[in-house]
Amino acid sequence: MTKRMWRRPTLWVGAALSAVLLLSAGLSTGVGGLLMSAGLIALVSGLYTLLTRRPSWLGLAGRKAGALVTVLACAAVLTGTGVYGATGGMDAAPQPAAEVVSAPPSTGFSATPTPTPSPTATATPSPSAGTALALLATVPVKGRAPKTGYDRPVVFGQAWKDVDRNGCDTRNDILRRDLTHVTVKAGTHGCLVLSGILNDPYTGATISFVRGEGTSNAVQIDHVVALMDAWQSGAQQLSQPQREALANDPLNLLAVDGPSNERKQASNAASWLPPNRGYRCAYVARQITVKAAYHLWVTAAEHDAMARILQTCPAQKPATAGTIALLPNAVAPAPAPTQVAPAEPAPTKSAPASPKVVHPGSFCSPVGATGVTVKGTPMTCSLTAGDTRARWRAA
Repeated sequence: MTKRMWRRPTLWVGAALSAVLLLSAGLSTGVGGLLMSAGLIALVSGLYTLLTRRPSWLGLAGRKAGALVTVLACAAVLTGTGVYGATGGMDAAPQPAAEVVSAPPSTGFSATPTPTPSPTATATPSPSAGTALALLATVPVKGRAPKTGYDRPVVFGQAWKDVDRNGCDTRNDILRRDLTHVTVKAGTHGCLVLSGILNDPYTGATISFVRGEGTSNAVQIDHVVALMDAWQSGAQQLSQPQREALANDPLNLLAVDGPSNERKQASNAASWLPPNRGYRCAYVARQITVKAAYHLWVTAAEHDAMARILQTCPAQKPATAGTIALLPNAVAPAPAPTQVAPAEPAPTKSAPASPKVVHPGSFCSPVGATGVTVKGTPMTCSLTAGDTRARWRAA
């Protein structure tokens, strides 16, 4: 090269760029990459001189010089490609085979032994077949569906139908199943429960049940999987007969403490559990059994809450509906005859008794009873279409 060439800026720019390219190729891809990069740089320069007859930044002059550099550059590229393919890139020494350990494949609940003698973490054991935990694993996990279209008497039918055709409504069936020391009303074929004792599963308390206004609500029948929760977890996809079966299925019904049932409302296991901790395993097992039976799903939070409870009782079995029978031998006895007392003098005429003060919209019994509000508005105990129980309404 002449002194004039050394003074050209293109020479220094091309040399600097080429040096950077060659250094990067050598560090990242080894000798093979270095040869390929050098060949490509020379190829570009040679072709430029060959085609334009102008000196390249390397100082090549004339087509012969360009052609010679082009041929040598192609050879360098081919040689570098061969070296790169043979070495696989960097010419680093291969690691001894004994030092390479493959990670064991994931196999769900079962842990795969590693080839090294070092201890590994113990995997979570698979739930035993036939347990509530195993059944929970079969229930899909999804988000809540919208409440759109929910109307209790429309989508689940009127409350307390006689679905088992035994001549008695579902409420009285569950009372006879869950209460002890039961008495039933004469003339109802062993059906209508008048009184009994409930060992409440939700609170652990003992409750005396007596049928009547102001006392019947002490014991209520709870849908363990609340109907609103069922609607939002797949019941929308069931047929009308299937939904009515769910609403009256003894598997999904429990006689429980009334206030506890009212506090629960439509909650699932993620937001409400029985205060009685000793019953929580059986409670979530019953919910899982119902949801599995009717192909419903659970939310992620609900699933986690159920699993957390059942981890304390991994042997807990799925729930059963229990046995429901009529109780002709528990009919309340007729009252014993009493002696007629001598007639007393007729009482003096007194002012008529004040009418009963009631609250509009509250439950009432019997249908047809009358009362007044605190402001004196006449009220009647009435049952309208869609009601499951009578309420006080304006007369």
